[in-house]
Amino acid sequence: MTGWMRDGVCHTDALDVGRHTVCAVVTASFLSYSSAQGNDLSTPRLEYSFPGLQPGDRWCVCASRWQQALEDGMAPPVVLAATEISTLDLVSLEDLKAHVWSGESNPTGG
Repeated sequence: MTGWMRDGVCHTDALDVGRHTVCAVVTASFLSYSSAQGNDLSTPRLEYSFPGLQPGDRWCVCASRWQQALEDGMAPPVVLAATEISTLDLVSLEDLKAHVWSGESNPTGG
């Protein structure tokens, strides 16, 4: 279950210093990129009840990580309607709109 509060929603609270507010549809290239940045999202972590992500899964990504991925040409598609508005403090609406998920069942691009 995604979300800072593991409730399936990309919203945040004062304890979420990472601001997990961008609803991303993860791609293989983003998962590799994230792992190279020190955040392995693909490997299951059973101690946290985390099954690991596969391309096509939705995940609440930190707004700053999404922005970094954008700057590095690796930003995954976003589900704009499920992305918290506070994301706009760190990411421009234009950039988010340029990466809106097209609805494909299994994205593979970056």
